Amino acid sequence: MTDRPTLTATGLARRYGRDAGVHVVDLTLVPGQVTALLGPSGSGKSTLLRLIAGLEAPDAGEIRLGETVLSWPGQTVPPEHRGIGLMFQEHALFPHKTVLGNVTFGLSHLPRAEARDRALDLLRSLRLEDRAKAWPSTLSGGEQQRVALARALAREPAVLLMDEPFSGLDASLRAEVRDALTPALRAAGAAVLIVTHDAEDALAMADHLVLLDQGEVLQAGTPEACYLRPVSLAAARMLGPVEALPARVDGDAVATPLGRFAKPEGEATGWQLLVRPGDVRLADQGVAATVVARRFAGNVTDVTVVMIGPDGEHRLTVSHAGPVPAIGQPAFLALAPDRALVVPA
Repeated sequence: MTDRPTLTATGLARRYGRDAGVHVVDLTLVPGQVTALLGPSGSGKSTLLRLIAGLEAPDAGEIRLGETVLSWPGQTVPPEHRGIGLMFQEHALFPHKTVLGNVTFGLSHLPRAEARDRALDLLRSLRLEDRAKAWPSTLSGGEQQRVALARALAREPAVLLMDEPFSGLDASLRAEVRDALTPALRAAGAAVLIVTHDAEDALAMADHLVLLDQGEVLQAGTPEACYLRPVSLAAARMLGPVEALPARVDGDAVATPLGRFAKPEGEATGWQLLVRPGDVRLADQGVAATVVARRFAGNVTDVTVVMIGPDGEHRLTVSHAGPVPAIGQPAFLALAPDRALVVPA
């Protein structure tokens, strides 16, 4: 595998009338690394992907692949000359070609035997070698997904862009295909960008995570850092359910309905405590609350409680494994200091 260049986007902006599709975004895609771009609908994810692919030119900023400038205001290198592979939601397999024929498409510059060997190696890595002679119409949705990826990787692109790659799969098949694709993506050596609105996909696949909202990057870093240390409520909510509780400065600490915790650095005018369902546990002693609802969820029970404090009533949902008090009964809550997420309000 030859060394691949790094793709860098600097100060990237694209506007549509008064709306900013992308507003001053910096992004680096590293060879052999999977980056997930996560955000809700309308956040600018697809616009950023189209800019990197060369389907649109930026209004500001530039995109480089190694030392080669691919895009700058008003100018863009055509998509077919970028060394960038695209894999969209629609797999668009050629129905008149077998699986092997689909994967070798675009390898006409190679000797036939070499093209075949490369295609079979990719199919083998994606557990599809026994489907090489099959027609696309006979494949399951997950198999079609993997064939589309093999075809995209066959040309050894420097960068691979994947737009909502699992949107058409049900939950069980989604996890199976995702687990099969992830090691193949890393082994391919390309810089991979996965655009998704699904937090589970992003957390499971990414080496690097970028949270995008309203055309701006809210936070970027490892999935662990983004999940455990979100910079804001908006960033935290992108990665799963979270509830915000008030926090007021009290000396060198902040006082919250769940206790006192260290005050973060910064001079925010207000603070709040972010709590995920799995962060708070039911305990033998702690903050007093009353159970108002319960919902059995398999390995855990989601317990909704109400706490009464000097600043009013606060409702919180806790995921608990084991017996839980009945509705109307008292409960005690505990939050470990290392899971206390205090952020600016």
